[in-house]
Amino acid sequence: MSKTLMLSIFLANIVATSYMTGLIWFVQVVHYPLFGSVGTNQFTEYEQQHTALTTWVVAPPMLIEGVTAVLLLWRRPTGVPSWQAWGGVALVAFLWLSTAWIQVPCHETLSQGFDAAVHQQLVLTNWLRTVAWSMRALLAAWMALKALG
Repeated sequence: MSKTLMLSIFLANIVATSYMTGLIWFVQVVHYPLFGSVGTNQFTEYEQQHTALTTWVVAPPMLIEGVTAVLLLWRRPTGVPSWQAWGGVALVAFLWLSTAWIQVPCHETLSQGFDAAVHQQLVLTNWLRTVAWSMRALLAAWMALKALG
């Protein structure tokens, strides 16, 4: 793998992680808490549209983040230790599992109608992803510092 390709992969990983970190903070602080304000009559349609549209916003960067995190196991920039790359992959795996096993089931339940308990569960459990993506962003920044110096 050429140095240019390896650095492009590294940069794509940093950009995707940074994008997802900013997005998850917006979702956690603004978007999910406001679900309770939609109104029960409109909520089912709102949630179904939310889920469909959100996929277009999160799937590409999550895929890029996941693929580039795995590729960084194979070839890292000089100065970046393997444990940092493995830590990045572990966080991606955690994020994907949390999304699939916790947040998606909450959204599936909410798509049938607003449920205050499920809404609260969604907001509370989404802190797991918020913290994990924040840790990924810090790790990516640390890796960039290691690569630069």
